[in-house]
Amino acid sequence: MIQHPWHEASPGPNPPHEIHALIEIPAGSKAKFEVDKESGLIKLDRVVFASVHYPAHYGFIPQTLGDDKDPLDILVLCSQGVPPLCLVPARVVGVMRMIDRGEGDEKILAVASGDRSFDGIENVSQLPASFRAELTHFFSVYKQLERKEVRVEEPEGPEVAKELILRALDFYKQKYPKK
Repeated sequence: MIQHPWHEASPGPNPPHEIHALIEIPAGSKAKFEVDKESGLIKLDRVVFASVHYPAHYGFIPQTLGDDKDPLDILVLCSQGVPPLCLVPARVVGVMRMIDRGEGDEKILAVASGDRSFDGIENVSQLPASFRAELTHFFSVYKQLERKEVRVEEPEGPEVAKELILRALDFYKQKYPKK
């Protein structure tokens, strides 16, 4: 039996403080993978049509629903490679808000809880300025050659991110009530 990662994986032991990230795209990839909503399998959505790659592991928080009607996106920093469909315990450090084709889109920012390289990192402001700039640059340009405009705002801290997670967990429960 295949477990559906969006609907059946746990959002974490203590959301929004201790959460799980279901990784779809490994850091360094140009391939945009996503979990198929019907089957729960991973599928190739497209290859990023630009000379950039994902600067962090990218995925979603299970059992969440964002304003875009998709699971809440998350980027996870980890010093090691993480394959698609890996469930990563993570600590939320912030959020990046953006406007993608006129629609609001939030990306939760987190660090892998089990990676000692990120001990002490509690807020996005503690990440190197060069990494924050790389993240902003990636999301500003990754759709440019497809003629799609994305406007990226400055990252916000963990309290704002945690409020968004709680809201997305609630939206999910409203849309998909337990039977």
